[in-house]
Amino acid sequence: MTSPSPAGVPARTVLRLAAPALPVLAAEPLYLLVDTAVVGRLGTVSLAGLAVAGVVFAQVTSQLTFLSYGTTARAARLHGAGRRAAAVGEGVQATWLALAVGMVLLVAGQLVAAPVARVLGDRPEIAAAAESWLRVALLGAPFVLVTLAGNGWMRGVQDTVRPLRFVLAGNGLSALGCPVLVHGAAGWAGLGLVGSAVANVAGQTVAAALFLGALFRERRRAPSSAPVSLRPRPAVLRAQLGLGRDLLARSLAFQACFLSAAAVATRFGAATAAAHQIVLQLWLFQALVLDAVAIAAQALVGAALGASDGDGAVTRARAVAAQVTRYGLVLGVGFGVLFAALVGVLPPVFTPDPAVLAVVPFAWWFFVALQPVAGVVFAADGVLLGAGDAAFLRTSTLAAAVLGFLPLIWASLGFGWGLTGIWTGLSLFMLIRLVAVTARLRSDSWAVAGAVRA
Repeated sequence: MTSPSPAGVPARTVLRLAAPALPVLAAEPLYLLVDTAVVGRLGTVSLAGLAVAGVVFAQVTSQLTFLSYGTTARAARLHGAGRRAAAVGEGVQATWLALAVGMVLLVAGQLVAAPVARVLGDRPEIAAAAESWLRVALLGAPFVLVTLAGNGWMRGVQDTVRPLRFVLAGNGLSALGCPVLVHGAAGWAGLGLVGSAVANVAGQTVAAALFLGALFRERRRAPSSAPVSLRPRPAVLRAQLGLGRDLLARSLAFQACFLSAAAVATRFGAATAAAHQIVLQLWLFQALVLDAVAIAAQALVGAALGASDGDGAVTRARAVAAQVTRYGLVLGVGFGVLFAALVGVLPPVFTPDPAVLAVVPFAWWFFVALQPVAGVVFAADGVLLGAGDAAFLRTSTLAAAVLGFLPLIWASLGFGWGLTGIWTGLSLFMLIRLVAVTARLRSDSWAVAGAVRA
């Protein structure tokens, strides 16, 4: 693929990368809705057990998305430099890392499954249900991480279509198999709650196998002058772990903020907690769309910086960064107008409770006003991730959490500010990040040309 010109890239190129990435991001949340609906027919205890165990599993695996985002950043530079074999090699090393970390999670998870379930489960029967689901689901941990690594290197070589097919194949198999494995068929009673975990593992195995197959096909197709090695390379693994450390710290900052917000919201009563949950889930939904644009930014900026070691690469990367950030702003403004228009329509879809609906507006207008800010911040995050500037993103996110979000969250509890205080904290968090990423993009520090960022 030709490198972007200084004028940027065609809008269709961004759309070509972002459009398939969006269903991949949404596939897991949508499958969880199917899984919840199927298990819900078993009764309250099974559903509560799934809620406890599912949150534990999701929290652990979601903290390891550096296998995806970090690999994209490194592979994209090599792809831009015309070194496809080396870019795929980043995927090989990320896959080794995924298998190693996944096995550690599997073993450690089996050891702590029972005590964790007892701590989080409200009653012994819920804890038992959660433990039974978690023990089986942990078998899929290595495969989940292999899929993350596969998404990473394929996005880096600007292929977002095959990951879409692979993820949909795995999740589709899980969705089809889940009702049968849980409830049975043709006289078979089914496995109950454990059947849900088995369906998860089956789908995760299929997706991981497809990504592994793609690696082997790349190896066969590579010219003899530039082979794709399947052996572990300690130097590359160390570099990936360094990038992963920064992204993990950033992810933990997000988790601390959102868990604190949920904890404080519950202190103001069920109506406030429910209203916060409604608006937060809509926030997370629109984040998927903006994340898809950020993924396109990662691939394009990384490729631009990797194309050469001269000023031309930096100029192209800056042009792409400005263009993608404008797209993020336009999307954010569009979301803001849309959600403002739906203030009287959308919240009642989630609940008919007048007490909850009366509280929603205290968060809703913050949510609407933050859309343009989020559009720019998410796009800039993608640009900086594509440039491999994870250390800056780590530090700025931690600073925004410590100086903005967390003080306002806990002050809300102390002074009784309710949802207004909670969403003021989120607003300050986003505004600090906006100032930080905007200043960074205007500096010369992020745009480091070359096939591999030092």
